[in-house]
This record gives sequence, C-alpha cells and structure tokens, in this order.
Amino acid sequence: MIELNLPHPVCAASALTDQPLAVRLLGQDWVLWRDEAGLPHAAPDQCPHRGARLSLGRVCSGQLQCPYHGWRFAGSGACTQVPALPGWQPPASHGLATRPLTAAHGLLWLQPQGDVQALPTADGKAFAAEDDARLRKLLVGPCEVATSAPRIVENFLDLAHFSTVHAGWLGDADHAEVPAYTVQINLADSAQPGVLATGCQAWQPQSNRLSTEGSWVDYDYRVPAPFCAVLEKAPQAQGGYRESIALFICPQDEEHCRVWFRMAVPDFASTDEELAAFQMTIFLQDQPVLESQRPRRLPLTDAAPVQEVHCAADRTAMAYRRYLREQGVSFGVQ
Repeated sequence: MIELNLPHPVCAASALTDQPLAVRLLGQDWVLWRDEAGLPHAAPDQCPHRGARLSLGRVCSGQLQCPYHGWRFAGSGACTQVPALPGWQPPASHGLATRPLTAAHGLLWLQPQGDVQALPTADGKAFAAEDDARLRKLLVGPCEVATSAPRIVENFLDLAHFSTVHAGWLGDADHAEVPAYTVQINLADSAQPGVLATGCQAWQPQSNRLSTEGSWVDYDYRVPAPFCAVLEKAPQAQGGYRESIALFICPQDEEHCRVWFRMAVPDFASTDEELAAFQMTIFLQDQPVLESQRPRRLPLTDAAPVQEVHCAADRTAMAYRRYLREQGVSFGVQ
C-alpha cells in the first residue's frame, strides 16, 4: 500500500526531549528517543527479549534502556548491554529494527517501512511558504481526532461548509454559494503532483485573527500526498507573498488521528498563543462534525456499504477521492 511507504508526522520535534516517547502510526506502536548527539531515532515499541514496551524505559547516555531487564540499545538498533550477563556481546539478532526520523516543518516524520522517500513537502513546492522570511511560522497542535485521515483531509478541502460550521468566522449564510473553480489531478512526476484546486473563493467575515471586516478571499488548495494538504491565500496587493496553512496528519489507526497545522502568516503582532487560539477555534468547530460522520472511514470503493452522493460544490473532494483510488490507498477507507 502506498500510504505505508511514505513518511508521516508523528510528533512535534520539541516534544522529543531526553526521555523515550511513545507514538502510534498506521496501527503500530513506536518508541522515539534521542542519542547523545541529539539525533532522533525510532523503533517498534517492543523489546525483542520479552516484549515489554520500551517507551516505559529511559534514555541512558543516548541509549534506550528497557524497563524490564535493563537491556540497552544504541541509535543504530544494536543491543549494547545485557546487565544480567556482564561482558557478553549480544548478536545482531538481539537488536531493534530502527527507522530514520526526519525533521521538517516543526515535526518529526517517520516512514515505517520501505526505502526512505522524500517528504511530501520537501521540494519546497507544496509548502513554499516555509522558506519565505516575510511570513511567520507556527506549529499548532496536536489535536486528537476520532475519525480517519481521509475524512479530515476532505473536510480541510471543503468550501461549502464555511457558511454553516464556521458562520461568523470563515463564512455566513448570505454568502453560501461556492463560485466555480478549477481542480485537477497531476501525475507524480509533474511540478505539483497530487490534487490542485485553483481560483477558489469564499466570503469570510474574519479570515484571520486580525481581520476587522468581511471580504472575498482567494484560495488555492494542494494535496501533495494522501494524508496532508496545503491551502494558500492569493498574493496580497502589497508584498506578493502567499499566506499558507498546511494540514499534517498522523494516522494512528484507521479511525483515529493526530493533527497539526503549520501556519505561515504575515501577522507578527499577535502572540503565539493568540494565533494558535484562533486556529484552534476554527478546528474545534469542525471536530464534532468530523467525529459525527458515519462511516468514519471514507466510502471510496463500489463495495462500500454506504455510497455518498455529490454535487458540483464538491469538486475538490471528488478529485481527492479519485486521487486516493488512483494511488491505491486502502488505509482509512472502505
């Protein structure tokens, strides 16, 4: 499955300090830790000796120590010490199957199997705002959400719910119409692979924390990988930058996710807490609706028990579903 061969965010880089950290990704438990040089490592959260959770242990001089019998493991995964047998050199079979972690966008990314792939935003095209010094970067989250990753992405792409779920903030009942826009699915070797929606418009009473009056806001949406998405607001009249918000999801299992928002905004006056509070206000309006949707797994195949209907305002969601089918995604769908 393609979604198993991609990097996924598992924690904020700042959350991994000097002790082991337990995370869950794609139905599997992992332990993260930092070695003496501060480099992050990941391994299945299970000691090869008697199966204890390594995340209950501790880090000793950059090595992960099991809480049960004290076995120690280096960042390479090699077992370096068995306290019950001083001087014994454990063989390679007694080590851990470690995986690399990559730091980007304030997060640590884990690819659980296969050859290491580039991050879906690493080429600077999907989230170009990360390197724009005119914009302030902020990571918001995590949010624990009881639904599938595809449901969360589809909600992020949906313009038609602004006038109801986000009335008074991102939309209002007097401007419920979704004007026509362009959406396409690009091949993996294109300049902007994945789903691309351009020319989107929404009337918003308060499009960001500092907005004082309503206005039409122009958006572009990108889905560079199955479980992440980026929105960019059209260039401002002054400056030409593109304010952006990226949605990054850790699919813990098929119906539970951890979510972060990576913001790149021109607001340098607000505090981190004020910016995060605004973003969380918007998402907490979405969350109860998201968690109410049934089935939680996105109905994608002809064999799904529920077949959802569509309208023209759903063109980005329809393209996203086609993209998932073309990519062979089977996690979080039915």
